[in-house]
Amino acid sequence: MITLDFEKRGNKTLTDFLYTSIKNQIRDGVLKENEKLPSKRSLSQHLGISVITVQNAYLQLIDEGYIYSIEKKGFFVSDIARHLKKETAEDARSHKADHRESESTAAPLTYFADFTSNAAVPGKFPFGLWSKTMRQVLFSENEKLLKRTDVFGTLELRRAIYRHLKAFRNMDVSESQVIIGAGTESLYSMLVQFLGRDEIFAVENPGYHKAAEIFRLNGVRCEPVNIDEHGIIIEELQKAAANIVHVSPSHHFPSGVIMNFKRRTELLEWAKKAPDRFIIEDDYDSEFRFIGKPLPTLQSIDQNGRVIYINTFSKTLSPSFRISYMILPQELAAEFSQKLGFYSCQVSSFEQFTLARFIEAGHYEKHINRMKNYYRSLRNILITGIENSALSKAFSIREENSGLHFLLTLNNGFNARLIQEKWRKKGINIQLLSDYYYDKKTLPSTESFVINYSGIKKDSVNTIIQKMSQALN
Repeated sequence: MITLDFEKRGNKTLTDFLYTSIKNQIRDGVLKENEKLPSKRSLSQHLGISVITVQNAYLQLIDEGYIYSIEKKGFFVSDIARHLKKETAEDARSHKADHRESESTAAPLTYFADFTSNAAVPGKFPFGLWSKTMRQVLFSENEKLLKRTDVFGTLELRRAIYRHLKAFRNMDVSESQVIIGAGTESLYSMLVQFLGRDEIFAVENPGYHKAAEIFRLNGVRCEPVNIDEHGIIIEELQKAAANIVHVSPSHHFPSGVIMNFKRRTELLEWAKKAPDRFIIEDDYDSEFRFIGKPLPTLQSIDQNGRVIYINTFSKTLSPSFRISYMILPQELAAEFSQKLGFYSCQVSSFEQFTLARFIEAGHYEKHINRMKNYYRSLRNILITGIENSALSKAFSIREENSGLHFLLTLNNGFNARLIQEKWRKKGINIQLLSDYYYDKKTLPSTESFVINYSGIKKDSVNTIIQKMSQALN
């Protein structure tokens, strides 16, 4: 069992202290490769801290590759540990004469380029238009700003969203089906309360871990279901005995797979076969499709009221912009109002009125078009730079025509974890595709790096590629 002295944590939060302590034990070799870690509950009880504190520390360690999880088995130390052992006193003495080299390769406290971040590109947010819209709202909506907003959100924002979806996603919905939330996390939690904790939720494997963890923290059983090149595998979904499934058909994260029409119709058929089956469609970055028209949503081709559509403004505006929304089928919207109507909306009325006016004035559409052009250009610069560098000998590029990430698939003969750590020492933080798998038995035969480029600056691309290329030597 892991034992810590919390009196030594100083100004660190409990989560940071636990995360750092376990990481150091892995680096020191105290915790060995493939050694099983205590469960979240047992460690929380042993240390006298909350399960959520342990949960957050474990998630950070998973994100950084120090540990991995196996469904229904627990958490284990990854093989990265052997590359990260701290040097002994003897090693330190032998390296003392060349301390400048060790300084140049030390892992940075902050990254020059972080491809794991959802940060927005600095300088691209339309602050002038946004502040002007805020002033307009203060002058014209002052009385409404002081009134309580029900769980659905302000009518003005719901109406602006449904009009936007009708125009740009060909979705035939009404404002009565729109629910505003403070980020997708809050909407996931509300869905669990609404649909019931006794339901089994299925998630894609690999997939977006945060959704699965939120489902689990809300007390539901969560089953990973494998995907292939066409999307979630229906036969395996049936075996999972789930009634609710979370998918991202327009651009799967992290694989980049786009669910084809045949698989979409098969998924809708699966949902139709039982009255309590529903599909949660996460359409998180559908605005950034660079070739062809946006793909139709599952919601727009659903004829039986089985699709719950979720999207967010965090990708198009900023991750700090905590406004998301979901579209419920008409019958579910009425039931939702009866069951959870006592809640108030978690987003301030001021932000909702401002965003509604921003959308209705056409500013949001223009902003998306500008950002789409910017990201298309950034993606092209990145890909061209990779193809014309030493990286092309070690990697091939996959799934680059939609959304804000693509994959660098590693050729045989290279050690992915070792390259990942070398990149980190160079100030480049990139996550491995295998880190997003729930079941390590289903890992792909070839490893890939997930290039999430939404927060990267154009003028830094050449330096990034140069650093990445140097690390291959």
